Amino acid sequence: MKIYGLIGFPLIHSFSQKYFNAKFNNENITGVVYKNFQIKKISQLKELITTTPNLCGLNVTIPFKELVIPLLDTIDETAKRVGAVNTIRIDRHGLDHKLTGYNTDIYGFEESIKPLLASYHTKALILGSGGAAKAAVYVMKKMGINHQIVSRKPDPAQQLCYADLTKKIIRDCQIIINTTPLGNFPDFNTFPPIPYEAIDERHLLFDMIYNPPQTQFMLHGEKYGASTSNGLKMLHYQADKAWKIFLG
Repeated sequence: MKIYGLIGFPLIHSFSQKYFNAKFNNENITGVVYKNFQIKKISQLKELITTTPNLCGLNVTIPFKELVIPLLDTIDETAKRVGAVNTIRIDRHGLDHKLTGYNTDIYGFEESIKPLLASYHTKALILGSGGAAKAAVYVMKKMGINHQIVSRKPDPAQQLCYADLTKKIIRDCQIIINTTPLGNFPDFNTFPPIPYEAIDERHLLFDMIYNPPQTQFMLHGEKYGASTSNGLKMLHYQADKAWKIFLG
């Protein structure tokens, strides 16, 4: 039995286990199973791989997308440029193994946001500065869309903090992407602290969260006429891309 799985902490909100096991069942893929491996420290990865000899691939979620990189043997060029990994292929040769890191968030995000963009969507705010934000930055650069990162703490080098956000900045940035866990299950009532009253019908609010289907971030945007999208399609795209990587 080949084992695939997800590492992260916490995993109570996990999409991957249900999705992959349903995929295996629906497509008559036998001899495989997908499990959650909730680990508190990335240093536990080595023990997990050693004690699970049939483990052939892993997806990586919060908070390990950046922390896992030093533990890998090789890393895909795109993931290296982004600086975040969410997929690991494990190639085993007897007692030895090789870990190769990839980033399928990039593919998932690009494919899911492309159909939503209009000609006037030329500037973006990316809320958050973790691994998912790095994928969003990569895609915005690829599409030629000007963007700024917004983080909790000021970073003079490249980022705004929430206190810096004015109504003018919000009006000028017609794409707002939430890559933070604010609003994610079970904290449904939280949301990024931005001046939503400056939003109008030209805005697109894209939330990488999928549970709940409508976050407070999305609802606040819709109140002022914005178009919104959650992260479910992104997850489908990135998971299917990860499966192809697992298969080599």
